[in-house]
Amino acid sequence: MKSALSEKVANSSRKKKSEPAIATWNPADYAANSAVQQSWAGELIARLKLRGDEHILDVGCGNGKITAELATAVPRGLVIGMDASAEMIGFAREKFSVLENPNLKFQITDAREIRSPQKFDVFFSNAALHWVDDHEAILRGAASVLKSGGRLVISCGGKGNAHDVFLALRPEMRLKRWREFFRRMPMPYYFYAPSDYEKWLPQAGFRIQRLELSPKDATYAGVTGFATWLRTTWLPFVQRVSDDLREEFIAAVTQRYVAKHPPDAEGKILVRMVRLEIDASKV
Repeated sequence: MKSALSEKVANSSRKKKSEPAIATWNPADYAANSAVQQSWAGELIARLKLRGDEHILDVGCGNGKITAELATAVPRGLVIGMDASAEMIGFAREKFSVLENPNLKFQITDAREIRSPQKFDVFFSNAALHWVDDHEAILRGAASVLKSGGRLVISCGGKGNAHDVFLALRPEMRLKRWREFFRRMPMPYYFYAPSDYEKWLPQAGFRIQRLELSPKDATYAGVTGFATWLRTTWLPFVQRVSDDLREEFIAAVTQRYVAKHPPDAEGKILVRMVRLEIDASKV
């Protein structure tokens, strides 16, 4: 029997063209506290085996750090970073200027509405697309901008991701002190399964090379590190709480999580994550 949480995630995943989750990013804060996401990106980039002349589209590029690494890896190529967050794109443009990075560009784009007259060798996305509801639209956009034989390489939150964090969040959200902030809150993340992509990829014109859920453990430096992670990345939840109570809410969720998952001998707190990893080629 499915849990109430899994039912809610499944129902949310079936919705199409919903409004994006409310989140105001602090790019500098995220850049300082995203080592886990950067390590995942490093693994993904290594699989690309780049020659150095590819044209790459980085979707959900965030603060641009990984996009800039891709641009360095293709000195004879071109990299365009896309993100729906104006704050993130503004930060990326300032941090990685076109004068210093002539083969690197950034633009504000909804991942469901990708259009470009330019064709790319690689469609790349790391730790981003679980924020987007309509992955079929993403795949149609990817197919429209990839060259024949071009690669689709994605890693994002997959089915079962951060389950233990939700188990700490949900009972806290139901308490009288917080419940008014969370009334009618839709599920802000979309954690799909390989079975979903087994249908969608061929329909969009892709041949599957690799498609699987990959368990990934993330660790954070004690209570402070875990709370900082909540503050900087679980924005649809924490930003619903008023400014004057937000830190109290973060501390309460952290306390619930740590009670069930205490720090290890080195003071690190473990979070079990699940990534949906996709490697496909355009037919």
